Amino acid sequence: MTASAEQSLVKPPLRLATPRRVVALLALVWLPLMAHVMLGRSLGRLDDYVLLPAIPAVIALYAMALHAWRESWVTIIGATLVFFWLLMAVAAPYLPLPDPNKPLAPYAPPGTVRNGVTFLLGADMRGRDVLSRTIWGCQRVLVWGITATTAAYVVGAALGLVAGYLGGWWDEVVSFLGNVLLSFPVMVLFILVLNTLGQSGFNIIIAVTCSSAPAVMRIVRGLTLDARSRDYIHAAQTRGEHPVWIMVVELLPNVRGPIIVDACLRLGYTTVAITTLTFLGLGLQPPDPDWGLMIKEAATAALLWKFAYMLIVPALSVSSLILGFNLMADGLREMSLRD
Repeated sequence: MTASAEQSLVKPPLRLATPRRVVALLALVWLPLMAHVMLGRSLGRLDDYVLLPAIPAVIALYAMALHAWRESWVTIIGATLVFFWLLMAVAAPYLPLPDPNKPLAPYAPPGTVRNGVTFLLGADMRGRDVLSRTIWGCQRVLVWGITATTAAYVVGAALGLVAGYLGGWWDEVVSFLGNVLLSFPVMVLFILVLNTLGQSGFNIIIAVTCSSAPAVMRIVRGLTLDARSRDYIHAAQTRGEHPVWIMVVELLPNVRGPIIVDACLRLGYTTVAITTLTFLGLGLQPPDPDWGLMIKEAATAALLWKFAYMLIVPALSVSSLILGFNLMADGLREMSLRD
């Protein structure tokens, strides 16, 4: 069997014909969004324009996803939900929304018009517009959640490649460390890391990496053990390629299909974890809007049915984003099984 035939057996379910263009568009979306959320006011006047290139990039990525995944309605629905929130995240500064932290009309019900401002989804107990806080809040959930999951995959994939390809004592040491971390319940490990290092977005990345990287390592290790005996790996070894080159250039691209499916599921898990940590007071901190923080602040007021919208809106937002990630994972899995 030739190397090209071997590689066709592990064709990933993304089916995006222009991966370099996809990577470029993702960078055009993600780097400005990270800069806007993490640096914020320190960007000065540049902060007003940094997200402008990200808007057409998100639309282009969504169009490419629709074309690539058109045979699976499940994947399309999931991608629509995810890209909707991604578009809201990059377009938030340019939408006609009031300041999400400015008190305007406490306990204003949905549809209220006060002082020239229409509260389509009402205002919270401090008078802040719920719609504005919901749209601005998706920025922090997406940035910290996706960044943390990406960091976990970088670490986990690297360790899995080393353990699976090199084997021997490398495999024993990496597997042992992974089993130690997996022995902790996920939420306990989160709380332990955040109580030790402090409560911040960067420490959430560390906590998610510690909890998710071992599971990712196991997946990549298993895929590597299966793929390292294929002909295209033997061909690279015969050419005298360095083991790092073989792992990164030959192995990883050819096992990325199952990794991408798992990443979609893990993004949903991470979103739940970040929201839960914020609700417990261990995650992202006020005053900037965040869905978990909105749920926490509205928990008491929502006991009265007329104020339940304060809780329902952010809860539905979280649920829709998680549903989008899960539907994408299910659809991509179905598409990969057909190939």
